[in-house]
Amino acid sequence: MEDPNPAATSPRRLAVLISGAGTNLQALIDAQNTSSLPNTRIVLVLSNRKNARGLIRASTALPPIPTAYLGLQPFIKSNPGKTREDYDVEVARIVLRAKPDAVVCAGWMHIVSEGFLNVFKGTRVLEGEEVLAREVSVINIHPALFGQFDGAHAIERGFEAFQKGEVDELGVMVHRVVKEVDRGEPLIQRRVEVVKGEAIEAYEERLHKVEWEIIVEATRIVLDEVQPPLSSDGSS
Repeated sequence: MEDPNPAATSPRRLAVLISGAGTNLQALIDAQNTSSLPNTRIVLVLSNRKNARGLIRASTALPPIPTAYLGLQPFIKSNPGKTREDYDVEVARIVLRAKPDAVVCAGWMHIVSEGFLNVFKGTRVLEGEEVLAREVSVINIHPALFGQFDGAHAIERGFEAFQKGEVDELGVMVHRVVKEVDRGEPLIQRRVEVVKGEAIEAYEERLHKVEWEIIVEATRIVLDEVQPPLSSDGSS
């Protein structure tokens, strides 16, 4: 007998954008189809850096995860007259074709434009591509608390500010992506212990462990908004 609601049992589809080592990606790979991230499958890992270690993590996963690479400068060089926003739209096109239920920026070191976001909001339809039936959430992990250290090098800037006594707490968040950098609604924020006089490497190690936890938790939140698993353990 056929399932009367196949969408309820089909895996929730996840696309992940990376730029580097992919340790946050690894947390998602390890969590898929467990009680932390039930009934979930990573369907695409896309990098803007050709030699990103995360691409190897994806291709050697069991089962292997499809990967894609598109770098900004090579794209601009091979497409005279194209702009940074054109690049973002091409990234969006690649991701869109994977039909994700959510997009996670997991160490994606590139600020996406409004053109990219509008594709996943469903307000911009790309020529030759399907019209989205609903908005697809785009989320990002950022190693600072909301409003503290937006943009690049947040770990180093935050750690230095703490050591100078300019802030009294640090942390990490996962937030919805909006056009303003790191200003989207936080889904999860968590404070991370930091000690006066310690080496930044010690702080980074604690922070990354927290990142690996909350990126999975936040991904679960946005996927559950679309398609909750049938039970807490993901079984039907």
